[in-house]
Amino acid sequence: MFIPDIEKQSVKDIKRYQEKELQKLLPYLKTHSAFYGALFRENNISIEDITTLEDLTKIPPTTKHDLQTRTNDFLCVDKRQIIDYVTTSGTLGEPVTFAITDNDLERLAYNEYISFACAGVTNEDTFQLMVTMDKRFMAGLAYYLGLRKLGAGIIRTGPGLQELQFESIHQHQPTGLVSVPSFLPKLISYAEAQGINYNNTSIKKAVCIGEPIRNNDFTLNTLGKKITDKWNIKLYSTYASTEMGTAFTECDAGKGGHHHPEMIIVEFLDENNQPVGEDEPGEVTITTLGVEAMPLLRFKTGDICYHHTEPCTCGRNTLRLGPVIGRKKQMLKFKGTTLFPPAIYDVLNEIDCIENYIIEVSTNSLGTDQILIKAGCNQDKPLSEKSIKDHFRARLRVAPEISFYDISEIRKQQFPSGNRKPITFIDKRK
Repeated sequence: MFIPDIEKQSVKDIKRYQEKELQKLLPYLKTHSAFYGALFRENNISIEDITTLEDLTKIPPTTKHDLQTRTNDFLCVDKRQIIDYVTTSGTLGEPVTFAITDNDLERLAYNEYISFACAGVTNEDTFQLMVTMDKRFMAGLAYYLGLRKLGAGIIRTGPGLQELQFESIHQHQPTGLVSVPSFLPKLISYAEAQGINYNNTSIKKAVCIGEPIRNNDFTLNTLGKKITDKWNIKLYSTYASTEMGTAFTECDAGKGGHHHPEMIIVEFLDENNQPVGEDEPGEVTITTLGVEAMPLLRFKTGDICYHHTEPCTCGRNTLRLGPVIGRKKQMLKFKGTTLFPPAIYDVLNEIDCIENYIIEVSTNSLGTDQILIKAGCNQDKPLSEKSIKDHFRARLRVAPEISFYDISEIRKQQFPSGNRKPITFIDKRK
């Protein structure tokens, strides 16, 4: 298993390395970024005073709103240097387009190279990419570039199309999959209906993107169990975003996504933009290293996570991210209970009769959060509304309203024209 030397260094040496990289980044931003140049001037920040990672708290964080409203001010290169454009999914607002230079693409390839290596992938593997490669989607491009740099085989099937996926598995014998994990139970159901012995295929592992497969204690959550209880494959979780251009991927230990300190500085902040302790959830806040076109400084991702700093059994001394608890803007206050959508997803994934769903949140006449679950229900395995609500009360202490729909109707709402990712959460709150 390949491990970059910096990730095996002591915590002090890793910190010292990152502080040297920060000294390269700050002058670059001051000179080339209209946004950060103005930020330093308006806040009377002398970059010479920022010498340690702790000094970063002297700089106001960058928000998604900043990116959405002042995108062009983040660009640090001449347009002639741009060779590709990628766009965020816009889950928490208007999508943002990022420009990428040739060096940025090489950085992206290296990031996924060391991330796949973290998950035990070698040049002996062949991976089936069940993700979008077009529509300016960074993730599909990144996985392709990383596997190519690693020397692994690549089969670009794209998302959905269960029949095609198994035809490809049978014909090309891939050893691994890259997929949204909620698609894997659908593959299993298709295989069972078609009499395909999926446990007798070449697939040994799956790198799971976009959705958590673990609880905060690193045990598999309902979705992870639903997959592995039937399919004897190893699951690896990975967390990334277009903005950071970096991934936090699990190793074989399955104890959180490893930080790659040569790629990114990461902080975990509370409501007052102060660092949280290891036993507290914090908002993932990142500073990109080595990005040429649109580097970010103290960018608040909106994702809430725990972090862990003890050394890993794999030999890395880098910190690790726990599963995403939820997104800050999606936090719900429902009947006195604080919830994030993933907790609701986990309950829904336990209920066999519910095939797909959308969580719709609005503000009621009292000015508080109201939750409606639109559930696509399999009539072959009916369960009463009361039974489902009792299940919610047992797990979360509260029960949302539930409306039942045809599975096909929910699928249409989840995948409107042009969407790259399924919509599972709709926020109509005032």
